[in-house]
Amino acid sequence: MLIRDADKDDLPAVLVIHNTNIAESTAIWDTDEVDLDDRLAWFDTRTAAAMPILIAEIDGEVAGYASYGQWRPKSGYRFTVENSVYVDSRFHRRGVATTLLTELITRAIDSGRVHAMVAAIETGNSASIVLHERFGFITVGELPEVGHKFGRWMDLTLMQRNFPIEP
Repeated sequence: MLIRDADKDDLPAVLVIHNTNIAESTAIWDTDEVDLDDRLAWFDTRTAAAMPILIAEIDGEVAGYASYGQWRPKSGYRFTVENSVYVDSRFHRRGVATTLLTELITRAIDSGRVHAMVAAIETGNSASIVLHERFGFITVGELPEVGHKFGRWMDLTLMQRNFPIEP
């Protein structure tokens, strides 16, 4: 498995993974699939802000991607990010999410600009919760019935890990 920075040529594969998660899972709470222009705007925003977008590649195929972005738009939150990790279902249970999150955390620490990393996870997504727990994230809150998808209310679990930095 190769972990590398994404480039614009990866966006069609990222789009497929993203839209599959919209259509088939509660990992992304959007209900409408997006187009390539949406992913391009996302890519440009993240890279302009020096936020990483990582690709996991297996046998020349994009197996998954991970990124983090600003938690909230107020300047007081400038040292807090929210992570996202998505894996193509063909590559589940091969360590892709673990490898991506390892590198994402390394990038956050090495940046010297991230004090808190937040994961906002649908409470029923036990695999993601367990993954984050293995990396030292703790549950800091649960928000009941704040989302609605697939005809049901969804709860949100907030997890957090802090890193030492000097602002």
